[in-house]
Amino acid sequence: MIPRYSRPEMTAVWLPETRFRIWFEIEAYACEAMAEIGVIPKEAVKAIWEKGGKAKFDVERIDEIERVTKHDVIAFLTHLAEFIGPDSRFVHQGMTSSDVLDTCLSVQLRRASDILIADVDALLAALKRRAYEYKMTPTVGRSHGVHAEPTTFGLKLALAFAEFSRARARLVTAREEISTTAISGAVGTFANIDPRVEEHVAKKLGLKVEPVSTQVIPRDRHAAFFATLGVVASSVERLATEIRHLQRTEVLEAEEYFSEGQKGSSSMPHKRNPVLTENLTGLARMVRSAVTPALEDVALWHERDISHYSVERMIGPDATITLDFALARLAEVIGKLVVYPETMRKNLDKLGGLIHSQRVLLALTQKGLSREEAYALVQRNAMPVWRGEGDFLTLLKADRDVAKALSAEELEALFDLGYHFKEVDTIFRRVFGEP
Repeated sequence: MIPRYSRPEMTAVWLPETRFRIWFEIEAYACEAMAEIGVIPKEAVKAIWEKGGKAKFDVERIDEIERVTKHDVIAFLTHLAEFIGPDSRFVHQGMTSSDVLDTCLSVQLRRASDILIADVDALLAALKRRAYEYKMTPTVGRSHGVHAEPTTFGLKLALAFAEFSRARARLVTAREEISTTAISGAVGTFANIDPRVEEHVAKKLGLKVEPVSTQVIPRDRHAAFFATLGVVASSVERLATEIRHLQRTEVLEAEEYFSEGQKGSSSMPHKRNPVLTENLTGLARMVRSAVTPALEDVALWHERDISHYSVERMIGPDATITLDFALARLAEVIGKLVVYPETMRKNLDKLGGLIHSQRVLLALTQKGLSREEAYALVQRNAMPVWRGEGDFLTLLKADRDVAKALSAEELEALFDLGYHFKEVDTIFRRVFGEP
């Protein structure tokens, strides 16, 4: 993670100070439970909370200890003992390092999920507002990048709204799947710690109990989480790519907001480049780069190894911080997107009416022609227009074989742009659930 693509709230989730505070809470809640079942004195728990709760953990001091112990959790516990004193002997009883590390990671990923879900909500609000703004604004639909048939710009945005609604649902599911704790001791058998301790810690931290753990929480949960981030990032890229194409000079149907004083090029003063959406494309690639390592982390040796920890220490912060930044940036791009309906209309007319070819084809079949005959008639009039040799409607009217089936008035009716938008309200109701 680098400051350029980081936002404070998400970054705070992954700070060492945050991690150590969560570690302390896990240990203290475990002590609470052990005191309740009579394993350690209740007076010790009070001291642990009072002294540890007020402690300002010294990251440099913990690092200094770890350089000797070569063990991060032991280094933390040693530092914690410097605050708590003799009662520190009751901390971490029957627990193993993974109990702390894995439960902490669950808390961090859950908090990160909350931020990402809020980001998507902000993006959905921007998409909905702009979709209704351009609900009936005609624009050309493209397949293979080539003009196909008319659609509306509002439908493009409604499509994105539906896509990110699914993204939100996936994030909620991922959040729940990752929200488990394991306080089960070495190899997960509860040999030296009562399962009630795990239940207490889970409840206090807003987590669920992992039904069966080894010495770690199973990593298929984490793989599913990061795979979800990858899918959401791909949705970010899809919409960003759409905007980049629409901003091309030859298209210019929409473009990123260009602020006063902004410069597009160091050498060409006229340039207004889609730098934000290009940036989003790159950020999406970085989020997706976390998916494969997360999948490979699933296969650990027996009850535990630590091959996954080095991966998660990088992809946890990097993927969530990057996606948080990307979603916030995309919401800003959509909210300020400059739209050019006049250019959209000009582009609709660029192919001389060819966007209505299917309507003519279907009308001819309704008059009794086979589909093959109708297709051939329409295509032989369409190809000259494609080459810039006339207007589609004019050529159709002049074609004797077409005229035998369709009158001039019938042909003109087939070129009604509004015909293509008669079900826009239906689609909007499906997407937004409103009358």
